[in-house]
Amino acid sequence: MNYLDLVKDLEKFKNPKRNVHESRFFKTGKGEYGEGDIFWGVSVPDLRRLAKKYFYLDFSDLQNLLNSKVHCFRQTALIILNNKYKKSSAKEKKFIAGFYLKNTKNVNNWDLVDISAPNIPGDYFFDKDKSILYKLAKSKNLWERRISVMATFSFIRQNQFKDTFKIAEILLKDEHDLIHKAVGWMLREIGKKDLKTEKEFLKKHYLKMPRTMLRYAIEKFSKNEKEKYLAK
Repeated sequence: MNYLDLVKDLEKFKNPKRNVHESRFFKTGKGEYGEGDIFWGVSVPDLRRLAKKYFYLDFSDLQNLLNSKVHCFRQTALIILNNKYKKSSAKEKKFIAGFYLKNTKNVNNWDLVDISAPNIPGDYFFDKDKSILYKLAKSKNLWERRISVMATFSFIRQNQFKDTFKIAEILLKDEHDLIHKAVGWMLREIGKKDLKTEKEFLKKHYLKMPRTMLRYAIEKFSKNEKEKYLAK
């Protein structure tokens, strides 16, 4: 099985009605963040089933998928990469993490970032030098900045919060709401693990936070607490 076989299988699941909805939902209009992205309306469960079927697809075929303007091609490639990474040796994980980082320009919508950043670079760099994540946090590329903070989801799951906080500080003045949402989400996840630590961070920074970031971060707070934070 190869790249062309997978494309033929994906074509069987095309859904025009779903395609219209996804094209709007992922902002593919002129000047929007998903401009140029092409949707086929293939459901995620179908993509996951195909990803299992094509687990052994080689990296040249995965590269072809990632280079495509068709969203579900890139999405399937990333699901396959996730699956490969989970079952790989340390040496193979290093290769996959490097392959991923070479393709950040193709991980170019928020759902693609969110299904892959915690599982590949996030897992790989947990116990290694994380300078690449800080470099991505300062990138001019929206998706690389989102990758930087979403990768730390893996750290949060393992009760390590310092890099999330440091990257959040870098992104406090970011102008894009997709970054505001991602940072706020990760702060909220820290709160689920250690609410006191999240509140200590908020005490220092909430007055400078974009409104969306703050709302995401305090989503699980009581009504009275939310009102206090938002009354600025």
